[in-house]
Amino acid sequence: MGAVLAGTLGGQAASGNVKRFVRFRKGAAVSQGILEGDSIRPIRGDLFGSYKENGQKVKLSEVKLLYPLQPSKVLAVGRNYRSHLGSAPAPTRPEMFYKPITCLQDPDEPIVIHHDAQNVHYEGELVVVIGKKCVNVSVGQAKEAIFGVSCGNDVSERDWQNGRDKDLQWWRAKGADTFGPLGPVISSGLDYGNLMLETRLNGQSVQKQSTADLLFDCPTIVSFVSKYVTLVPGDIIYTGTPGSTSKMKPGDMVEVEIEGVGVLRNRVVAEAA
Repeated sequence: MGAVLAGTLGGQAASGNVKRFVRFRKGAAVSQGILEGDSIRPIRGDLFGSYKENGQKVKLSEVKLLYPLQPSKVLAVGRNYRSHLGSAPAPTRPEMFYKPITCLQDPDEPIVIHHDAQNVHYEGELVVVIGKKCVNVSVGQAKEAIFGVSCGNDVSERDWQNGRDKDLQWWRAKGADTFGPLGPVISSGLDYGNLMLETRLNGQSVQKQSTADLLFDCPTIVSFVSKYVTLVPGDIIYTGTPGSTSKMKPGDMVEVEIEGVGVLRNRVVAEAA
C-alpha cells in the first residue's frame, strides 16, 4: 500500500488544508476513513455531511483499499484536452457520456481484457467528486459543490467505440466491467485546477499534463451537467484524458498518478476462459 501512496503529496498536499479519504476493507467489514501517513482514522456518518472519527487508528498495511466511494452515477467528459483532439476541432461545450457504476474497479485489482476485445486503451484522468446537490448551478456554485478529486482510468475499447464493430453508444467501449478504475483516495482541499497528471505503462510515462490545460475546467463541467441532470453527493465525473493513448495487453501495469492524490495502479489481465 505504501508504494501506491508514496511520493505524491506535492506542495499542495503538504499544506494543512488537504484531507485524504479512503474506503477500505478489514476482514469482512467495509469502512471509510481519513488517511494520514501509514495509518487510517476510521469515520462514521455522512462523508458529505456530518461524520465523526471513532478515536481509533488502523494501519494501512492491514487493510484492502477499495474505490473510495459508491456513487449513484458516473459521468465522463470526452475531448477535454487540446492535446487529445488531434486534427478535430475543439468542442463548444463539455462532451458528456455515462459510464455504469458496475465498471468501477478497486486500486490494485485487474483491468480485464474481454475475450472479444482487440484494442483496449488506457485514459488517465482527474475525477471530480460531488459534495452537494446540484440543480442548475452557476460555475461559482459548482466550484463550492466539489468535495474533492481522485484518480481515474477511463479504459476504452477503441474498436467498440469508433471502429467497424462500434455500437450506437459507448455502453461497452467505456462501460464494460473493470473499465473504470478509481482511487486510491479522495483528496479534498486541493487546487484541482492546477494538478499534474501522469499515466505510466509498465513504468514508462505515456501521458503527462496539468489539469490547468483542461478545455472545460471542473466547475464549468459540473455547472453544465447540472442544467440537465441533477447531481447528488457522491456522484463522480471523469474529466477527460490528455495526449495520445495506446493499446494495453495482458501482463501490462498501468498507473495513473495525480499530484496530491496518489497513484492508481492496475494490472491488465485476459478474461478467464
